[in-house]
Amino acid sequence: METVLITGTSSGYGRETARHFHSQGWNVIATMRTPRPDVLPESDRLRVVELDVTSPESITAVFEAAGPVDVLVNNAGVPSISVFEGTPMARVREVFETNTFGVMAMTQAVLPQFRERGSGVVVNVTSSVVLGHMPLSAVYKASKMAIEGFTASLALELAPFGVQAKTVEPGACLTTNFAARATNGGSLDAFVPAPYAAFAKKAMDDFTGQDVFTKESDVAETVWRAVHDTTGQLRFPAGPDAVRLAQAK
Repeated sequence: METVLITGTSSGYGRETARHFHSQGWNVIATMRTPRPDVLPESDRLRVVELDVTSPESITAVFEAAGPVDVLVNNAGVPSISVFEGTPMARVREVFETNTFGVMAMTQAVLPQFRERGSGVVVNVTSSVVLGHMPLSAVYKASKMAIEGFTASLALELAPFGVQAKTVEPGACLTTNFAARATNGGSLDAFVPAPYAAFAKKAMDDFTGQDVFTKESDVAETVWRAVHDTTGQLRFPAGPDAVRLAQAK
């Protein structure tokens, strides 16, 4: 029986991906910064483990607890909606610590076992912001574009060992708590200097007024497809809005 380790499973895409792999008969190691076992099915094939992807000690501990894994899904992320001029550099670093360096650190930790075994898949969940030009996402997009480039190069390094690396690019999902987390629990106004107010309001209205959105299940199913794909495809848009952006490129 195969084992997947998924980061950021307390809600949204991560939780739905954990449920999906579990429903397909896999062993699931569902990690979250603050463990909440009640959000996932009780099962001897599903373990909830504490993990902070920004902590080297936490990463070491989670792989020791996990034992051998076949797939790593780097889903944990910090959303960010802001006007760049009004975004403190401390916030920028916070976003990159999780979205970029956390993904790299988790990947580096799993690679020795994948390489030695001659198999394994790393799936890095990025975002459809990498597919189009979207305002209020400069910091978030930069953190995700870095992982797109990282994964593309990494895939070439791993191919001789039979190991794969891919990205899944979810569209916009209104049923996750993205907006609240994106503003650090505050309001968007905190990161919008007054001269940008009208522009930011229109951008947010356009975003929430889209006619197509991504569901959590779209992302879970796309991660599943990416893990099992044997065509060499590198990037997998997830959700109708993401697919539409990818086709327009």
